[in-house]
Amino acid sequence: MTMDNPLLHLLTWFSPAFPTGGFAYSSGLEWAVEAGTVHDEASLAAWLEDSLALGALWSDVMLLRRAYGGEDVAELALALCAGAERRLESTAQGEAFCAAAVPWGRIEPCPYPVAAGRLGAVCGLRADDVALAFLHAAVANQISAAVRLVPLGQSAGLRVQAALASAILAAWDESRTQELGGAAWAAEIAAMKHETQYTRLFRT
Repeated sequence: MTMDNPLLHLLTWFSPAFPTGGFAYSSGLEWAVEAGTVHDEASLAAWLEDSLALGALWSDVMLLRRAYGGEDVAELALALCAGAERRLESTAQGEAFCAAAVPWGRIEPCPYPVAAGRLGAVCGLRADDVALAFLHAAVANQISAAVRLVPLGQSAGLRVQAALASAILAAWDESRTQELGGAAWAAEIAAMKHETQYTRLFRT
């Protein structure tokens, strides 16, 4: 008898070991650290709270839900990328995710949140579960980048992850009913400035 548990899919897809290359992207966080905007636990938490409420993380979870529901939002996902590096981050990770996800289902290459939503639907997972796993993994990846960039210790990073639980849950809950849109201009500008940053560890 074959037994299946959707949680196993999500743990695999959004694990740091799943080959999307997520470790190589900082979503402009590297510039924010360079500029001194993010320099400790509190400033990192504030930066990520803004992203969850108004920025790329908010847009991504909304796109994921719409893709899960069958909407063709791939072009919209690209249009919402304000700069070249944000577009690279979404498309490159999306292509890598689609290639790695073949054992679960074949989907055409598309931006990362769109790919995650489409694969969740193909596999019959609950949209809420896919959205929450996606957000948790995205925040964890940003914290991992900050641990290396600021630098913060692992314990500090875990404290930030714990402190952001309510913000993650708020974005997850509100994304069920709210309209797509955002206004995290500082993060978008940081991503653009990263393109010409002199010393870089990350691709974005």
